Amino acid sequence: MGFVKQYKATTPGRRFASVLKTGTTKKGPEKKLISPLKRNAGRGSSGKISVRHRGGGAKRMYRTVDFKQMRYDEKATVLAIEYDPNRTANIALIQYEDGTKSYILAPEGLEQGATVVSSQKQIAIIAGNRTTLENIPAGLFVMNIELKPGQGGILARSAGTQVQLMVIEGKHAHLKMPSGEMRMVPKEAMATIGQVSNIAHNRVRLGKAGRMRHLGFRPTVRGKAMNPVDHPHGGGEGNTPIGLKYPKTPWGKHALGVKTRRKHKKSEALILQRRKRRK
Repeated sequence: MGFVKQYKATTPGRRFASVLKTGTTKKGPEKKLISPLKRNAGRGSSGKISVRHRGGGAKRMYRTVDFKQMRYDEKATVLAIEYDPNRTANIALIQYEDGTKSYILAPEGLEQGATVVSSQKQIAIIAGNRTTLENIPAGLFVMNIELKPGQGGILARSAGTQVQLMVIEGKHAHLKMPSGEMRMVPKEAMATIGQVSNIAHNRVRLGKAGRMRHLGFRPTVRGKAMNPVDHPHGGGEGNTPIGLKYPKTPWGKHALGVKTRRKHKKSEALILQRRKRRK
């Protein structure tokens, strides 16, 4: 169980900063399960910036996480709970009875020395165990859920996320997402029982710009602070409002409230209720 630690204000950077103590039990990663991670600074294959304000940051190695867990009915022991710089959740290092080691997403409450199992049959309802949605009682919370059987976990993988299994009806399971969206997933899809670890992740305050740079984010400048030639919000005398019918991007498009989901998508029929709009 993690908690947020507040330090004494010994420096201006420490005054409002906090750090997350996650209860990890191992510092360094398993060497056989890591690989180099190339940094692209927000650039695509053509070399042009497709995501702004990215670049720099601390060097990272990628931890190979097993999102499928297809070694069915084989018990695995949790050797350690580790920090992963590439995701908000913690990961668990597990070892199967034949000595093979693997990384999985750690659910909240999973501890060193515990035993987890993945199966397509009925299993014990314990955090960390993985089975098909049809084998999980209605009302329970699940994570790392497949959208298609055998695809590997896609839904509910970030820190503190949990999805409620509402009911099994026909060929599908009805899931209630954290956003309020209700959607159907094939009942043969696999899911892990529990809530994703590191619940307090969103309560951390970085406290200074340098910590943001360590995470790989570069500075962002408000459009209002620019000149008219640089941004539609720019210009004016003193502290002026945007002065437009709607906020715009630097390229003149709608900045807020634009639907980005592709029309007539196949999965449209599987969404029973759209997510709730934030007020």
